[in-house]
Amino acid sequence: MEREAILHKALTGDITSFQQLFAEFQNQLKSYLYRLVTDRNDVDDLTHDTFIRAFDKISTFNQESSLKTWVFKIATNLAYDHLKKLRRWPVDAQDQGASLAIGSAEIAQSFRIVHSTFNAGAYEMKEHIDFCFTCISKTLPIENQVALILKDIYDFQVKEICLILDKTEGVVKHLLNGSRETMTDIFDHRCALVNKNGVCDQCSQLNGIFNAKQDQQEQRMKLDLVKGSKKFNRSELFDLRTVLVKAIDPLHSSGTDLQDIIMRCTRTAIGEVNDFFDKSPGKAN
Repeated sequence: MEREAILHKALTGDITSFQQLFAEFQNQLKSYLYRLVTDRNDVDDLTHDTFIRAFDKISTFNQESSLKTWVFKIATNLAYDHLKKLRRWPVDAQDQGASLAIGSAEIAQSFRIVHSTFNAGAYEMKEHIDFCFTCISKTLPIENQVALILKDIYDFQVKEICLILDKTEGVVKHLLNGSRETMTDIFDHRCALVNKNGVCDQCSQLNGIFNAKQDQQEQRMKLDLVKGSKKFNRSELFDLRTVLVKAIDPLHSSGTDLQDIIMRCTRTAIGEVNDFFDKSPGKAN
């Protein structure tokens, strides 16, 4: 009853009440936006713009969905406007990022600075698997990416995604099936954790760099994804991956700062960022 009273006050234009309701899902909203745009500054801007636009239009909220779903629709539209100016990521974006880091002593040093001095500079293999999931999802068309992340990572119902994307149930299910198949196929051919012929073992390689004293195979075997790689089929391995990703907030984890600077290196390598050191953590004074 109390929440209904708060919502009623928000609908009449009480900003304090709206802020209280918005705060209930703000962290999840920011996490979702980061997975789409991969830039903290853009996330802050989009979150602020979403709040302003939602409050400005609160009188049009007809309660056919939850307030959260309605706000996520506004945020998704803003993110879409931002993303449609950019190219989809190539499948080898992470490879290009790794090549850039290896070829630049300054960038490599920035990684070490973040790892050794930042509060959220730790390296965990599972967090890099989450990073990888974000990178691979960005190879999808925007609507596919949105549908997949909302359903498989944030547990939105299909009917809610229909409202957010303004699509029919049949279209949303088609987007989801196509996205999962594409992602599964990419992981099956690239990821050395699930396929011994995979071309990418970046998560283990980075673990060896930042946690040199750890036993690499022991760390790998802590992951359900690795344990299941020999007994589960492709779709089951994809499900295991989404379970792992769900448990990680890319903006609030022990390795947030390190993964963010690695992400910036990747974005620089593919031409989405012009200057790695502009607003980058770890930049020398």
